[in-house]
Amino acid sequence: MLNTWSRRSLLKISTFAVPLFALVRKRELSGAEMSNTQNDSRQPVTDLFPTQAPELVREMVTVAHFDLNRVKELVEARPSLACAAWDWGFGDWESALGAASHMGNRPIAEYLISKGARPSLFSATMLGQLEVVKGFVAAQPSVQSIRGPHSISLLAHAKAGGEAARPVYEFLKTLGGADAEPQVAVSEEDAAAVRGTYILGVGASQQIDVTLDRGQVTWTRKGAIGRPLFHLGNRAFYPCGAAAVRISFAETAGTMVMTISDADSVLKAPRRETK
Repeated sequence: MLNTWSRRSLLKISTFAVPLFALVRKRELSGAEMSNTQNDSRQPVTDLFPTQAPELVREMVTVAHFDLNRVKELVEARPSLACAAWDWGFGDWESALGAASHMGNRPIAEYLISKGARPSLFSATMLGQLEVVKGFVAAQPSVQSIRGPHSISLLAHAKAGGEAARPVYEFLKTLGGADAEPQVAVSEEDAAAVRGTYILGVGASQQIDVTLDRGQVTWTRKGAIGRPLFHLGNRAFYPCGAAAVRISFAETAGTMVMTISDADSVLKAPRRETK
């Protein structure tokens, strides 16, 4: 299965992030404006107050994959962003530290931890903290089988850590379950059957594109980030990072229909047939 996202994918994500200055830049008031505001202490607030702006949180987690300078700018402006986490879809939660960890970005990981980010099994693995990893395994047997963001395995985090994490990598190889599960290959017949655009509603964003590139099926809602799908066989998949969700494809009355099952929510979308 997909163990890491490519730099191209990460740069694609970053295009959705909103620049910091557009969100937190403070505007200087003139003397006249100051006088007007002194008699009225009420300030406009959004319905999200006091939670932080989602666009800012998303940018923080995005740049934590690869851009130390931007990470520092964001955290200096809002220190609590060192602990930021974002749901990329279907409950695929990723923290800023989690992003740096699976990318093997030690400078960003160490900076975030120094600013209050919460260390985890995954950050310890990438940073090569063997005794910490052994402590996790001793305290919670089979913990090595827990997957990180995007379903990335613990062993992949150790590999991302490079030479500094080699002792952790060698230790994890002696344990069962630390590596990624093999994905069921998608046959040409299945690829042809599921590929296409599926319609959830009338709006432009209510469309799902299912594509295949070098054996990897990707599920993309219009205007959003694509979700790699893990093939379980029989045209049933789960989105990376959301093993409990099922996305399946079956022909009904001559039309291919995609069914999305997420807990008690079930959506069905027919494929738009090309003329």
